[in-house]
Amino acid sequence: MSKVPLTVNGAERLNAELHELKSIVRPRIINAISEARAHGDLKENAEYHAAKEQQSFAEGRISEIEGKLANAQIIDVTKVDANGKVIFGATVELEDLKSEKRVIYQIVGEDEASIKDGRISIGSPFARALIGKEAEDVVVVKAPAGDIDYEIISIQYI
Repeated sequence: MSKVPLTVNGAERLNAELHELKSIVRPRIINAISEARAHGDLKENAEYHAAKEQQSFAEGRISEIEGKLANAQIIDVTKVDANGKVIFGATVELEDLKSEKRVIYQIVGEDEASIKDGRISIGSPFARALIGKEAEDVVVVKAPAGDIDYEIISIQYI
């Protein structure tokens, strides 16, 4: 299996979620199962079945996160010499040449992407159009509504 790129912040968020699941959520679910068992007949015990379902979800998420971290190539963009080019992990300020609206996006791994938080996936057409470009370059992004021309205003490696 090939390595999946992940930013340092993305790895920290996954590690924090994993820690919470293992140290807080898992023990809480175990206690809920124990309490539900104490109530007797498990076949008709809704509390028991709900707790077992939560346990299944939590254990699945723990396995998923551990797998992601095991297959991650953690890239610290602050330590990469990019020669002023857009690379994985870079934060790019763009201006739509038509509307003059400015946006800022960080290029991140698939699991970290959140357009609401200004993080776009390295696999997205938008990010692929930006990779390798420099400040003041004009990039044409193919969108469902048609091509959009952006000028790269600045590139930061933070």
